[in-house]
Amino acid sequence: MNEFSSTTLSTHQLKKVATPDPEVAAARCNNETYISLSDNTTTTTTSFSVLISVYSREKASNLRLSLESVFEQTLPPTEVVLVEDGPLTPELYDVIEEYRKKHANLHSVKIEKNGGLGNALNEGLKHCHYELVARMDSDDICFPDRFERQVKFMTEHPDIDVCSGWMSEFEGEPTNRISTKKVPSTHEEISHYIKLRNPLNHPAVMFKKSAVDAAGGYIHFTLFEDWYLWVRMWQNGAKFANIPAYLLNFRTSADMFRRRGGFKYACLSAKFQWMLHDIKMLSWFEALRYSLMRGTVYIMPNWMRKLVYSKILRR
Repeated sequence: MNEFSSTTLSTHQLKKVATPDPEVAAARCNNETYISLSDNTTTTTTSFSVLISVYSREKASNLRLSLESVFEQTLPPTEVVLVEDGPLTPELYDVIEEYRKKHANLHSVKIEKNGGLGNALNEGLKHCHYELVARMDSDDICFPDRFERQVKFMTEHPDIDVCSGWMSEFEGEPTNRISTKKVPSTHEEISHYIKLRNPLNHPAVMFKKSAVDAAGGYIHFTLFEDWYLWVRMWQNGAKFANIPAYLLNFRTSADMFRRRGGFKYACLSAKFQWMLHDIKMLSWFEALRYSLMRGTVYIMPNWMRKLVYSKILRR
């Protein structure tokens, strides 16, 4: 087991940050579900990195909200590593420059040609200077106390190598919640769940860099890089957990459900299930069963697949 030993932990009074602009606050979280930890008298803090990847198809307005939610945390990050995965639009460069001027701890890593999320994250990890690394997508919005919760949890549970939490999925505005994605909390529950479904919410994870490196980092497996990483880490002895609280507003759309469907997606899913069989995670019967179960959802009409995701596969 990897020990959390590369940074020095200290306990002290957490200074409260200024309340953000009301419009930004409304965009960052749903007040119904946000429970601040800032009233606690003490918290345990340590240095940590935030890792984000952005590419040319991202909207500048989405990136701005994402970065705003990262920098206005109750426990701000020590550094933010932003991977520019290939050439970006002028609007995206403007947003990045705007936040670089305001936050000296925002560092860009430039990749000349777009190579996909897994490749971008591997490159970004090389530039993360701290053992704890929080993942963040360029179009999602953190709950204001996300990092405080995760750093506190990881400090209090030094045996855990990766943790994520619940996500509120929204369309358009963050207050327009269409579903929630909850995941099992304990390592034991996750060990059963990992065979059938992705056990962590990747955009909301915080992990130990050494544990990810020990498993070989992200390896290309179209649409399943994160699940594949968790499987290899699990086989390598890593410990997992999920915090039973909302950490992230996850942006979704009708187009996302369309991308998660079709014959090609069903084939990629089946390929992943049989890979799990090859590495002794699944029996022959389980691989066949899960391939058929997941494939049925992927070849459904888009409206029906959206219904299944939001009403059945989400809680």
